[in-house]
Amino acid sequence: MVTLIEIIANLIIVAFAMAAIALIVALISLAATLFGKKFKAFFKKGLWFMLLVPLLFAYGIFIERNQCQVVNVNIESEKVPESFNDYKIVQISDLHLHSFKGRNKTLQKFVDVINEQNADIVVFTGDLVSYGPWELDGLDTILSKIKAKDGVYSVLGNHDYSAYSNFPDSIQWQYVEELKLRQENMGWDLLLDENVNIIRDNDTISLIGVENISTHRAFLSYGNLQKAMQNADGSYKILLSHDPTHWELEVKDTPEIDLMLSGHTHAMQFSIFGWSPSSFIFKEVAGLFQHEDQYLYVNIGLGETLMKARIGTKPEITVIQLTINN
Repeated sequence: MVTLIEIIANLIIVAFAMAAIALIVALISLAATLFGKKFKAFFKKGLWFMLLVPLLFAYGIFIERNQCQVVNVNIESEKVPESFNDYKIVQISDLHLHSFKGRNKTLQKFVDVINEQNADIVVFTGDLVSYGPWELDGLDTILSKIKAKDGVYSVLGNHDYSAYSNFPDSIQWQYVEELKLRQENMGWDLLLDENVNIIRDNDTISLIGVENISTHRAFLSYGNLQKAMQNADGSYKILLSHDPTHWELEVKDTPEIDLMLSGHTHAMQFSIFGWSPSSFIFKEVAGLFQHEDQYLYVNIGLGETLMKARIGTKPEITVIQLTINN
């Protein structure tokens, strides 16, 4: 189900991309005149490349967004306790369930892949919805099937605050509370500036979750990291924080945090040869980053926002294995 705004947004993106190709072709044609080529003839032939845009969009809409990739990551640390050696974390992010309306089978396929990983714990790093909790209708039963030995944990992303539809404040926060309740009913444990200590034998790791924190004004910040870390007693600490700009803002100055897991960027749902225009906005766009003994992983998500396509950015399920670095 696609709204009029989303249709217009997609048409604008296509038009902009085709105009960019036309400009590139014009510049190449102009350069070709130096080698005796006629500009008009060369330009006309080059315009065929404009067809790549609608073809790529068709591929991104009908094929790539309905596939998923499993990305395996191994993180070694001497702080991983013995009982948690080879501990398997499955991270998912940015479902934006509005983008799954009418695509129940695709969502079920993704859930099946998640469960096939036989995770010790599943974590969701925000943006369950794009606009409001009604997006869960008919899809919450599918998501409630996600299982892991130590449970399913989540945090809120910027979209989960229903801040993009000009709702009155009272309605907006009513929707936020409903979203929290519906996650609880799915069996997900939502961490709101709080943590849980996971114990095996005599060993403990801590999972910490903050509300959204961002350096960008367009993405509101509500979280409190210090509050979230209170009584986090684990020898290895994992932070769930939706926006990766939190890493530079605060987390790198908090060495007690060993691993931060984020989403948010989607790699702008477009990547070519590993480059995404999202890099103009975010320093950490996708994948694994390291600062001394700390790690950040940015998952590019399972759903979409305005652009209902993915090109070079397959929906991602990340499998992170913690191992002891002796």
